[in-house]
Amino acid sequence: MKISMYEASVPPFVHALENLAAILEKAAVHCEAKKVDPAVLMNSRLYPDMFPLVKQVQIAADAAKGGSGRLAQVEPPAFEDNEASFADLVARLRKTVAFLQTLKPAQFDGAEDRTCTWKTRKGEKSMQGMPYLLGHVLPNLYFHATTAYAILRHNGVEIGKGDFLGSR
Repeated sequence: MKISMYEASVPPFVHALENLAAILEKAAVHCEAKKVDPAVLMNSRLYPDMFPLVKQVQIAADAAKGGSGRLAQVEPPAFEDNEASFADLVARLRKTVAFLQTLKPAQFDGAEDRTCTWKTRKGEKSMQGMPYLLGHVLPNLYFHATTAYAILRHNGVEIGKGDFLGSR
């Protein structure tokens, strides 16, 4: 059985982002219950040279919308990186999911062989669709979602593997 590029991308993206939104909502409740300034968690990082939580969430959303947009050959929405609260981050994730849900499987036909090009801090990079999805987009999404999870767990938010994986 063959899996489509749509099935290999959009549903896993939606699932990961919805789980991340739920984790962020738990973090907001944690901050309120423990009287922790949410800005402390939003700006927390695992190590000084790593991005803080807020940037991890932004990059996770950008990986999903940018990756799916390139594969489907549609322009993804642009979001300002100005989230200042957990509610703002959750809204960003929900806007990303809403965009993903507008994409149709037919838009991904042939995406495995399509050249995807994107800008990096060092210039421009291109890859064929299948290795782009499997070797770049999905690992980036999961790296940043996992790092966001780890930052929150490290800071005492009561979340576990089930929160990260979610239910299907």
